[in-house]
Amino acid sequence: MSLGELPSTDGLSYLGKLAELLSQDEALSPAVISALRALKIDPEAEEKELRRGLNTVRHILLAETGKQTADWDFIDHEGRLDPAKRQPFPGMRIYLEDIRSPFNVGAMFRTAESFGAERIYLSPLCADPTHPRAERTAMGCTDILPWERLSEAAGLEDLEGPFFTLETGGTELGSFHFPQRAIMIVGSEELGVSPQSLARADNSLGRVSIPVYGAKGSLNVSVAFGIALQAWASALVLHETF
Repeated sequence: MSLGELPSTDGLSYLGKLAELLSQDEALSPAVISALRALKIDPEAEEKELRRGLNTVRHILLAETGKQTADWDFIDHEGRLDPAKRQPFPGMRIYLEDIRSPFNVGAMFRTAESFGAERIYLSPLCADPTHPRAERTAMGCTDILPWERLSEAAGLEDLEGPFFTLETGGTELGSFHFPQRAIMIVGSEELGVSPQSLARADNSLGRVSIPVYGAKGSLNVSVAFGIALQAWASALVLHETF
């Protein structure tokens, strides 16, 4: 069941009868039966309330059957975003270097748009933002956030810095001096930032690192990107305040 578009009135009626029938199945756990009985599928109910109820039962049934959901089930068809509502920070630019996963690229576009990035540059080997999986996680942000793919011949050499990179071994996030205008370099999931880009950043504004305290010692690239970009945006807002 995808919750992107709600079913028609007839479809909702069918789901209500199905939920009622399933709630009588004693083979199901008490939690599932209770959730099914509590679900009121009323076509006149508020959409948000109806979605939440359907989604709750959906996840309980998945857990009960031992099935796994897929990322692309969560599609929200609310139309295109309004680019006129964007309030980017001039000079906040991003360079995504060889990000392998379209899901990560899409998530990073959504994060970049949310925190006011002006533009995203992609390396020649970076996953395509127009890939269906990227578009699913970007939620429309690839359409309103300007981006361009750099040629292998050009690379960072043709971009106007300064540069800094999100990488281990740098200044901790809380102590890093975020610039008003720069390009933040974010490297691939497996290999991180390339030696050439590291050298470019080290000769410019350096590296920013996120301290972690768990056994894993690292974060998903899109998660780390979100943490760093929020810190950068907060620093820019603070600068504008004074």
